[in-house]
Amino acid sequence: MAESDEALIHRARRGDLDAFNQLILRYQNMAWSVAYRLLRDPDAAADAVQDSFIKAFRALDSFQGGNFKSWLMRIVSNTAYDLLRARKRRATDSLEDLPMEQEYITHLTDRAESPHERAERRELAELLEEAIDSLPEDQRLVLLLSDVEGYSYDEIAEILEIPIGTVKSRLSRGRSKVRDYLARYSEQLPMAFRRNSEVAQRPMPSDDPGA
Repeated sequence: MAESDEALIHRARRGDLDAFNQLILRYQNMAWSVAYRLLRDPDAAADAVQDSFIKAFRALDSFQGGNFKSWLMRIVSNTAYDLLRARKRRATDSLEDLPMEQEYITHLTDRAESPHERAERRELAELLEEAIDSLPEDQRLVLLLSDVEGYSYDEIAEILEIPIGTVKSRLSRGRSKVRDYLARYSEQLPMAFRRNSEVAQRPMPSDDPGA
């Protein structure tokens, strides 16, 4: 049976590097995924993860218990954002292969899609990427953690050290801005999604007969 995080942390605090290496192996894929979603650059993500594990090892004595995964992902997300701010760069890799919420895109993938449909999907992914990149940093990070990485509200609140209400508020505003961005550039959307977007933007009929 695999050792618990608590047991490995206890050993690592006593100088057992093998125990800490086991923690690295346990969470390195998750850490890289979060860093890559934010940086969109595999080399930069690898650097961020390496720096994050070094910071985590040095800060083990300050870990007060609780959810080690959330504590570690907090370090990863902060390190990745430090790199973003330092480089003042925009992400350019495609979101084409990322899982997208049904709220944004319907029928985004189709194994039997034609070349034309695949081209449309690529265009939609690029537009969605631009929409997410346009978000303020706090909303973008919450949206990525929730809608791309699949973290729960509780986990995101712990990772970012903010109230759950703030998580929900930032996520709601972020999703709304993404929808507005897509609607603003609806002429670039594939026809099927463009129709859905136009329907969603239509005003609801008034219940007032005299309106």
